[in-house]
Amino acid sequence: MYSIQDVSNKTGLSTHTLRYYEKEGLISGVERSQGGFRQYSEEDLERLGLIRCLKNTGMSIQEIARFVKLTHEGDHTLEERVELLREHRERVLERMAEMQEHLDKVTWKLNFFTEKLRAYEAAQKKNQK
Repeated sequence: MYSIQDVSNKTGLSTHTLRYYEKEGLISGVERSQGGFRQYSEEDLERLGLIRCLKNTGMSIQEIARFVKLTHEGDHTLEERVELLREHRERVLERMAEMQEHLDKVTWKLNFFTEKLRAYEAAQKKNQK
């Protein structure tokens, strides 16, 4: 079992974010010690890993909460979960294609200005002679 601070250190999520995720229903069933302190399990860490992945790839908290709710409802929601993930994957792929276009432009500009810098430096050396 892990304390909230342990989980924060392992996941990079703040304790505030962990409490917020619990409040929003993204992670439920976190055990409590006799003193009332949260005790996270390995399974909780795995769930948090998926939540973090979905969030970092642009899925909204509401969509993640919907996915988690469907998961708790059981296997009869598998088709809906698969569709939700399929749609999310498509959005991620679209954003990746857009980012690749941006990266290509930045790379082109970097090469362009690197060549200009080399030419400038060469001209400066030539003028110093």
